[in-house]
Amino acid sequence: MESYGEILRNAREEKNVTVSDVSRITQISNAYIEALEEERVEVFPGEPYFIGFLTNYCEYLELNRDEILDLYRAKKIQETPTPIELLQKKKPKYLIPLIVSLLVAVLVGIGIYLYVGVFQIPQKRELEKLESQKNQKIHQYKFTGKPETKRFYKGDQILFPQLDGNGNITLTIGNTLGSLTILTPSGNQIVELSEERALDLDGNGSPDLIVYLSDVSTDDEQYGAEIRLLGTASDSSAVELSSAEPAASGQDIVKNATVKNSGNRTVVHEDNRAYPFTVILTFRGPCLCRYKIDRQPNVESYYRNGDVITLSANNGTRLWMSNINTVKIQVVAGLSSYDLEVGRAGEVQVEDIKWVRDNDGRYRLVVLEVD
Repeated sequence: MESYGEILRNAREEKNVTVSDVSRITQISNAYIEALEEERVEVFPGEPYFIGFLTNYCEYLELNRDEILDLYRAKKIQETPTPIELLQKKKPKYLIPLIVSLLVAVLVGIGIYLYVGVFQIPQKRELEKLESQKNQKIHQYKFTGKPETKRFYKGDQILFPQLDGNGNITLTIGNTLGSLTILTPSGNQIVELSEERALDLDGNGSPDLIVYLSDVSTDDEQYGAEIRLLGTASDSSAVELSSAEPAASGQDIVKNATVKNSGNRTVVHEDNRAYPFTVILTFRGPCLCRYKIDRQPNVESYYRNGDVITLSANNGTRLWMSNINTVKIQVVAGLSSYDLEVGRAGEVQVEDIKWVRDNDGRYRLVVLEVD
């Protein structure tokens, strides 16, 4: 069977171009071009990226993309090992299953008799459960107004003092698996990992407590959740971030506004409130792109030079890009527009663009690069 890698290499050599020439023209890195010609699929982050780069390379070489993909799939099928069950000889169907079934039935009967009649395990467990419920105490933590990071577990309570001094508002930890659920008098609040949420506890329309979820397990509820608590009037030591320059008039959009870096995030805009913003992606070359807006499902497609998509989000959006250098990213918030820097050719990158509320009460639209 003809090798699709040899077809790619021969077609490139017929054009009398080098791998570096192809990389410069197609914006595909040298390593990926060589991997395509050497049929090393494992170099790519996943099969969708491999097919995307292979499609772009075929277009440049003026080859039939479907024929090349058929050769790739045929080789993939040939290299798949034969299931072991097809190589094994079939054993008799009746005698062994019958013996095993009878043996299992006898063992199950003996086990039930010992479990219930002799050891009385169900009765003992029920007594232990009742005893545990009697001895169980609810762990309560009283918030003093000072920023503090603490690990909470399901059932724990946070006592938040009311402003009028008449008692406390009780918050109960409802879930610590994958995300954090806080039961409040005004309803349940769900906080995702690395999310900051401002809670209005007394229903007056203004936030009273800021909760930041810094650690939670996806498979063990007993692990609990690490939470940072901050009062809205707290003078915590958050880093002061510079805001973008204001628009010259109510109708004009400021182009190339200032972007500030702070730690592991890039601040593109700030205001005293969060509001919908727009992300404009302009493609200068082939790129496999996936995006998620707020809590909506993922959308994935393959884009080419000249394609433009506009994303509108209320809270945030996540972008996956297979070839970041081919994408121009522009963020429009309020009356300002910001152009974000992009990475190197062939670089796979994931970014979050979302609103966060800092300790000084200001809302900041930030860009976070995700591993």
